[in-house]
Amino acid sequence: MPYGYSEDEQYDIMYLSHGGWSNETTIMGTDTVPHAFKHIIDHAIEDGKMRPILFVLLTYNNTSPSDSGDYGLAIQLTNNFHNELLNDLMPAAEGKYSTYAEDTTSEGFSASRDHRGFGGFSMGSVNTWRTFQYCLDYFRYFMPMSGSGYDGESAAEFVRQSGHGPENFFIYALSGTADFAYSAFKRQIDSMAQTDMFTLADSEADGNLAFREREGYEHDGRASNEYTYNGLLYFWK
Repeated sequence: MPYGYSEDEQYDIMYLSHGGWSNETTIMGTDTVPHAFKHIIDHAIEDGKMRPILFVLLTYNNTSPSDSGDYGLAIQLTNNFHNELLNDLMPAAEGKYSTYAEDTTSEGFSASRDHRGFGGFSMGSVNTWRTFQYCLDYFRYFMPMSGSGYDGESAAEFVRQSGHGPENFFIYALSGTADFAYSAFKRQIDSMAQTDMFTLADSEADGNLAFREREGYEHDGRASNEYTYNGLLYFWK
């Protein structure tokens, strides 16, 4: 929760997914042992760079905290995660804290989709693409980072099947040029931009797909924190 959280206000909400060999405490830590990124977000809100928003630090791990270290299992878990997200996690989080959802029904979540985002780094990025695939009715903003999901035409087809159009979402994608996942990630973004569903742009006013590359950055926590911070500054301006 942001400092000064009040039940009398409505808050945008961001769901953040960890990557491989990680769990729900990796990104921000815990209430008693917070990580640096928690303080970074606090300062960004205090300095007026970011609106006060709620964060849900989730896990797609199943029976063990080490599930995300098994690549094949992690792929399976992220592909199935939307069921838990929609049926359990979103009702639990937004039934307790004040968001723009009037209630925790699918209709309530659909009506408030402009105030909800999902993002993640590495396997968390794969989880983000799956959320885009299955949950476009309920999320407007997506922040995939250094983790690819599918080719551009498949992504366009998911949008068509959802009944939404190019104006109904915004993707802020990020990776580093020295990241082992960069080449495949960039190929996906480039192929998406070749379809009629995605338009590369520097802002939401000009398109629905922004891509940022950090020269020399690798596949690590420093990159994840920096990308997530910069991506969040583009949402809910």
